[in-house]
Amino acid sequence: MDSKQRVLFICTHNSARSQMAEGYMNARFGDRFEAFSAGTETTRVHPLAIEVMAEIGIDISGQRSKALEEFPGQPFDTVVTVCDSKKGSCPFFPGAERIIHRSFPDPTRANGPGEEMRDEFRRVRDEITRWIEGEFGI
Repeated sequence: MDSKQRVLFICTHNSARSQMAEGYMNARFGDRFEAFSAGTETTRVHPLAIEVMAEIGIDISGQRSKALEEFPGQPFDTVVTVCDSKKGSCPFFPGAERIIHRSFPDPTRANGPGEEMRDEFRRVRDEITRWIEGEFGI
């Protein structure tokens, strides 16, 4: 059997978008993919990211925010930057066989009461999961 494809999801803070993508890909397609996430700055996995992933049966509460420096020289089949291209630049990670940029809005920037923020996290989660399924032919 072929080895799993290694995928690295990158965003700036590694707190929401890349964490949700990592968790989704590993939980749903871990038989074929091994996903990781990182950022240029480490913070924490956002509590609303953990909450909205749990709503679809995926536990990312054990994940942690990681810096790109934790992955020097590691081979990846695909690196995906998931930054919001309208809000600044994305980090770069050299050496992948395939590099994809897919802009997703940063749900941590949402303003408003708790339920509005939660809805934004859900919307971004659903956009990420649909994109992963389409892009990776899953």
